[in-house]
Amino acid sequence: MADVVRTEELRRPAPAALTILVLAGVYYGTAQIGLLEQVVIAGARVTPLWPPTGISLSCLLLLGLWTWPGIALGTLLVVASLSPLDVSVLGIMAGNTLAPVCAFLMLRRVGFRTGLDRLRDGVALVALGAFAGILVSATVGSGTLLLSGALPPGGFWRTWAAWWVGDAMGILVVTPLVLACRKVRRPTGVPAYRWAEAAALLVASFAVSLVAVTSELSLLFLVFPLIVWAALRFQLAGAAPCVLLVSVLAIMAATRRTGPFEGQSLLEAMVNLQALNASAALTALLLSAIVTEQNSIRRKIEQACRELAEVVDRLAPGESRRRWPSEGEES
Repeated sequence: MADVVRTEELRRPAPAALTILVLAGVYYGTAQIGLLEQVVIAGARVTPLWPPTGISLSCLLLLGLWTWPGIALGTLLVVASLSPLDVSVLGIMAGNTLAPVCAFLMLRRVGFRTGLDRLRDGVALVALGAFAGILVSATVGSGTLLLSGALPPGGFWRTWAAWWVGDAMGILVVTPLVLACRKVRRPTGVPAYRWAEAAALLVASFAVSLVAVTSELSLLFLVFPLIVWAALRFQLAGAAPCVLLVSVLAIMAATRRTGPFEGQSLLEAMVNLQALNASAALTALLLSAIVTEQNSIRRKIEQACRELAEVVDRLAPGESRRRWPSEGEES
């Protein structure tokens, strides 16, 4: 599919160039949002959540490998907005571009489906997309800063870990949200109680998350029942926004050392924050994938039963109704 899209776009250079420019603009815009809650580790500025990495992998998965120049251009714009350009920008551009590309190639290799309708797809996104592929950007980026003298030797591993975790969280939080939004269609015939339940979930998620990140008590665990509720009832379309809401509020509290993060050092706050973000994202992603897969299997079984009943009716009219009564006829 990606090869077909790439071939078509190569035949139309104007739409391809426009798509790359849009991707670069979105990359830059989401980077500025991520930098609102940045921290300084060993002289390097990093963020607990780096949304551009999730955006980059999502575009590669949905549009194809040909969009990689947009990632490189977006990285160049971000670096230029932070510091004067020098030769080190080439290393950072290479790392930030190669990381989602490597993650995309590994996911494509294992047959990843963007619908995230199988447990294996959720596991692949976590293991190959968020954890393995992002090693490239953390290693190349931190190594470039070290070689250029912008990072002291003693700060390499702390910067590497913060860089890797920020990129990984970007994929775990942002990529599922983008993939879920892609499947959203204009709702028709949705029962009123489903709208009421969705509204109640949204209000409860915001209220509970706000209490959890502002209270000095350790109440962060309160968000997990809401994430489970969202995953069971609305799958990824409901769970992904909940995780994003929880992550944003928790990041704001951790960087300011308020609520449950009050009195903690920067390292302690970041460890607790990323433990929360990773646990919430993994819970939402894997549980949503399991429920979606089970629903798909149930629909296939129901379809097979209907087809079998049609065959029986053709061979012996009325026999299927006598042997398998409809729900309205069951006592």
